[in-house]
Amino acid sequence: QVQLVESGGGLVQAGGSLRLSCAASGRTFSYSIVGWFRQAPGKEREFVARVTWSGSATAYADSVRGRFTISRDNAKNTVYLQMNNLKPEDTAVYYCAAGNGGWSATPSLYAYWGQGTQVTVSS
Repeated sequence: QVQLVESGGGLVQAGGSLRLSCAASGRTFSYSIVGWFRQAPGKEREFVARVTWSGSATAYADSVRGRFTISRDNAKNTVYLQMNNLKPEDTAVYYCAAGNGGWSATPSLYAYWGQGTQVTVSS
């Protein structure tokens, strides 16, 4: 089993920054892709960013490219999402996910999920 715990969410004004963390424990060698997803009220869960556990590749949703950066610290089994120039439309619960389902933005291909952390951006 793999356990994922997100932290770092909060309330920030538009234009501000937050850094989310995803700490992994358990069988951390059992997956190769880590992704961040988000879900706003009344909307479907959507892909934000992903990274290979080796860090050799990253990908971003068009809506966050250039503002968000995903990175990982293998020594700490932690993946980060640095979010800059936040906008009110970034308000959502952010989830960390891990799996071996392929280089994909599809939530169902990720086997392990954290509990989520709330990000609220005020205008």
